[in-house]
Amino acid sequence: MTHSPVDMRVPGFGHGLGEALLIEWVAAVGDLVERGDVIAVIETDKASTEIVAERAGRVTAHSATAGTVLKTGDPLYQLASG
Repeated sequence: MTHSPVDMRVPGFGHGLGEALLIEWVAAVGDLVERGDVIAVIETDKASTEIVAERAGRVTAHSATAGTVLKTGDPLYQLASG
């Protein structure tokens, strides 16, 4: 049984930073990912950071394009299990 896709959100960046720039997608729509796999790369004022999958599943949609400024809590991608 396939579960409905779930919005995976932009994590907190820490250090009082509330936004970051989406540099690139590593996981494409349709890719199967395991927990801990790199999904995307973002850049804050301080550093580049890899966003990793919180759980296994299939990436069903990207909610932003490279070059977009993201805020903590914004939808980033959708992940379906099953």
